[in-house]
Amino acid sequence: MASLPSIILFFFAFSFLFFQSFAGKLLSPDSHYLTVELADLFPSASCTRRSPQAHTSSVGEQSSLEVIHRHGPCGDDVSNAPTAAEMFVQDQARVDFIHSKFAGELESVDRLRPSKATKIPAKSGATIGSGNYIVNVGLGTPKKYLSLIFDTGSDLTWTQCQPCARYCYNQKDPVFAPSQSTTYSNISCSSSDCSQLESGTGNQPGCSAARACIYGIQYGDQSFSVGYFAKETLTLTSTDVIENFLFGCGQNNRGLFGSAAGLIGLGQDKISIVKQTAQKYGQIFSYCLPKTSSSTGYLTFGGGGGGGALKYTPITKAHGVANFYGVDIVGIKVGGTQIPISSSVFSTSGAIIDSGTVITRLPPDAYSALKSAFQKGMARYPKAPELSILDTCYDLSKYSTIQIPKVGIMFKGQEELDLDGTGIMYGASTSQVCLAFAGNQDPSTVAIIGNVQQKTLQVVYDVGGGKIGFGYNGC
Repeated sequence: MASLPSIILFFFAFSFLFFQSFAGKLLSPDSHYLTVELADLFPSASCTRRSPQAHTSSVGEQSSLEVIHRHGPCGDDVSNAPTAAEMFVQDQARVDFIHSKFAGELESVDRLRPSKATKIPAKSGATIGSGNYIVNVGLGTPKKYLSLIFDTGSDLTWTQCQPCARYCYNQKDPVFAPSQSTTYSNISCSSSDCSQLESGTGNQPGCSAARACIYGIQYGDQSFSVGYFAKETLTLTSTDVIENFLFGCGQNNRGLFGSAAGLIGLGQDKISIVKQTAQKYGQIFSYCLPKTSSSTGYLTFGGGGGGGALKYTPITKAHGVANFYGVDIVGIKVGGTQIPISSSVFSTSGAIIDSGTVITRLPPDAYSALKSAFQKGMARYPKAPELSILDTCYDLSKYSTIQIPKVGIMFKGQEELDLDGTGIMYGASTSQVCLAFAGNQDPSTVAIIGNVQQKTLQVVYDVGGGKIGFGYNGC
């Protein structure tokens, strides 16, 4: 029979363990909080690469490219990295551009025209701003490798070409020379391919003196590209080659493209790479954006995505605009609890997911509710000054590990997406770490899920199936 001291000792030991377990559920990372290593919010000095490989999956061909953040150690434009304030100015220009497209206010670029399942690694560029990601592809025969910004909000793929008629910005790669490729050809003005340009660029195509089709496209920060609409051989990987690929051969280019040679359009128009490769890749592509700029992700064409369960939500036409990838947001959770947002808030604004916007924009009422709930969950941490468009910031310089409320986005179809810690907080420095969301000024302007919120997620666009899937731990 146990002695009284033994029973008392057992009782205190059991009580201590029970209290630890109970307190842990309240104070430590439980189902309502995330534990975030502060170092994970900032890039390291060296690059950590993953090695995606092209392969054929059981559901069709698949080709993969490496995705890189342009201004991190995995890229080669570190010296030109914008400050956080500069990046957010450029990001706002992108958002204004998107909002203007929904309002039908884009300018024509006629005045700019010259008088005469493949997986690609993804790196982050700077706006077309400043928060875009880049991949390397081969163009021409023999192929020349080019770094292109990939953009779900654009349809036309284009690169700078020799000779530059008026302007060419500085790029890392040698400017593509059509005269040195045996597979290059201009599109005729009378071709049906030329007539596709208006829906893909928002501007009517022009015609050169030699009856060659001329494209023109302008972006929200006044960046533009004008040149010949052409056909060429596009190489994604050593085994994935696309012949007669339609693209823009830009001879008049100016803007905030950094050192990238151009842009690869992942939109839904028929001139996008998604539509042009429909037979090969089944109108499916996916990507994973790396946690920080010191690591890499991937861009994959074809296949059924990767391993793990995916949560799907339908692709919609936000406000009837078809080229962007619309989604139906029905609510937001903070700390495991759905915050009070009227159902009319998101149905009024509509929403899209965009690879080129950095910070997610929410309708004003939705952002206000998110901000209030998040601040309550972060009450233990000292506040810091606002950072440009980010107004909920904290001084975490005395911490190495923090606990933040989970944030989940609820989509139509009863799917909930819990964000990674790097998709909730943005760090300019350890003394200024901010909630990575911002509010739109107008309740009727479209909400945008930006690329910060997409970090580490596997995002699968099944365009033919009319749905977008999300998976965790994509990269």
